[in-house]
Amino acid sequence: MFKIAIIGCGNMGLTYARSFLQFNLVTRENLMLIAKDKNHARNLRKMDLGKVSSKIDNKLNDYGVIVLSVKPQDFSSVIEPLSKSLQPHNVVLSVMAGITLETLSGALGHEIIVRAMPNTPSQLGMGVTGFSASTSVNIHQISIIDNLLNTTGRTIFLEDESQIDAVTALSGSGPAYFFYIIKNMIDAGIEMGLEESVAAMLAKQTMLGSFHLMNQSPKKLEELISAVSSKGGTTEAAFRKFKERGFGESLKEAVWAAQKRARELSEAK
Repeated sequence: MFKIAIIGCGNMGLTYARSFLQFNLVTRENLMLIAKDKNHARNLRKMDLGKVSSKIDNKLNDYGVIVLSVKPQDFSSVIEPLSKSLQPHNVVLSVMAGITLETLSGALGHEIIVRAMPNTPSQLGMGVTGFSASTSVNIHQISIIDNLLNTTGRTIFLEDESQIDAVTALSGSGPAYFFYIIKNMIDAGIEMGLEESVAAMLAKQTMLGSFHLMNQSPKKLEELISAVSSKGGTTEAAFRKFKERGFGESLKEAVWAAQKRARELSEAK
């Protein structure tokens, strides 16, 4: 069993640590958690997830996969110690938003790099992660990374790294879109006289049930919409308002705006 080091142990780093352990892809003895803040490192030791360190040094030579999970704005602070510690066999898995493979490789002086974009449901094992790899990463290494990322949900490998901007816009930011829709449905329910708890239960359970119906039904989304709609009925009245306000087009424009911003952030690094 190979060793894994995780640099940056915030929400996503801890999610990976717990998931890798849960699926027996690494043991506590072979898992290293690196947190620069000594207080955080002290708290990590209490969690007993693996070995803990507050610095990046040559101990990383022994670790086959190094997960880079610091905030993008903190990347500059780890470049020097990490670049000095990396060996040709290390696979660097970056989950930092907006930092390209080319930028990572140039900064670290390293070629075996994978870039991934998870989303927040990964914390529950129900996420989706798009990932891309540098040309120096072989099929065996891609398989290892795929197995690791699969512990937090589903994965999709992208040969074209530029598509990660679309992944960021669609699934990376996507949970917030759904939260926004549900919030406004709850607000509408409250305005119609329902208790907040009742409106929240109705909206959340409707989304949950609709997801499972959509996921298991052989019907297309258009057919599922039609199945709920009847001529002159309530759903038709709602969709008439959607069309009047351009809701569908606005939603697509919002996703495109997120992709554009993701691209701008990548180019600015």
